[in-house]
Amino acid sequence: MNMDYGVYGIMGASEQEVMCLSAKERMRAAAGPLLSWYRENARSLPWREEPTPYHVWISEIMLQQTRVEAVKEYYRRFLEALPDIYALARVPEERLLKLWEGLGYYNRARNLKKAAGETVNRYGGNLPASYTELLSLPGIGSYTAGAIVSIAYGIPEPAVDGNVLRVVSRLLADMEDVLKQSVKKRTEDLIRSVMPQDAAGDYNQALMEIGALVCVPNGPPHCDECPLERLCLAKEEGKTGLIPVKAPKKARVIEERTIFAVERGNQVLLGKRPGKGLLAGLYELPGTEGYLNEEEILDWLGVKGEDVELLEGLPEAKHIFSHVEWRMKGYYILLREGAGTTVGFFADKEKAQEAYALPGAFQAYAKYLFGEETGKLHR
Repeated sequence: MNMDYGVYGIMGASEQEVMCLSAKERMRAAAGPLLSWYRENARSLPWREEPTPYHVWISEIMLQQTRVEAVKEYYRRFLEALPDIYALARVPEERLLKLWEGLGYYNRARNLKKAAGETVNRYGGNLPASYTELLSLPGIGSYTAGAIVSIAYGIPEPAVDGNVLRVVSRLLADMEDVLKQSVKKRTEDLIRSVMPQDAAGDYNQALMEIGALVCVPNGPPHCDECPLERLCLAKEEGKTGLIPVKAPKKARVIEERTIFAVERGNQVLLGKRPGKGLLAGLYELPGTEGYLNEEEILDWLGVKGEDVELLEGLPEAKHIFSHVEWRMKGYYILLREGAGTTVGFFADKEKAQEAYALPGAFQAYAKYLFGEETGKLHR
């Protein structure tokens, strides 16, 4: 059988014909229903209002590892501060990381700045309308390059992320591990061969959107709402709960740590992490491996006992990185005016909030210095 339904879908095809479609025919037949659904159901998102190459780029980098609703405010704030590539290229790193605070994976922000500098130097401040040239810029992989050229320039290149892999693997009842690079490459090649040449941006966004809203990552898919239900082999074969297939991840390394929230007058104690490794080069609340007792705490901080006005244990907390999990015990310490330590540096509290990016790993204890718990322990 060699049927070609094009972008107009599968109207008039029998169930037997639909089930016998090849992978390419199935993907081609999905395009029409998918585009119609997207144009009726697409969410109103700020980066879709004016999809310039810069806006698409910033939003796609922010959306990696972060929920759409959480990104909206970061995106607005970022563009207010850095409205174009020239502003991004010249922004001081500390200011950039402060704007990125809370999004995590701070090397993404550093790569944005590097790529902006290269774009200014090599392309006159305009992101190139070339998939291959975009791949040469720091921090831009096949997904981001595909998103930029298809959405901003209308160039038919795929943008395959986790949502797209889930939709396609279910549509085709593909039982291969979607975490394999070979599976992603094969999916990119398949999409490239069938995507509508005149609607590349909408097509890519439709696949992402249906993966986010209908063929969802957590819980069962909403098949009764899906325009591709009739085409979906996983639905037909009762395999939606088995697909996508993912190889088990390696167990995370558990690290026990002690974290300190230290105040002295209107100052707070901060540290700066090493230039390599986890949270490289970022500011932190001082801390150390292992759990310390009170005597060890003062010794590690280099603080004299008579300089301590209050030392109070805080609730335990944990923070999960991709391969490491921190299990933390925290302490709030109030020092008398003029007291010193042998670790970190004291910063004015207001300046610290405005200038220094503090990763999410420390937020459970930073709130006792900057947030809703401020001052409660020593009133």
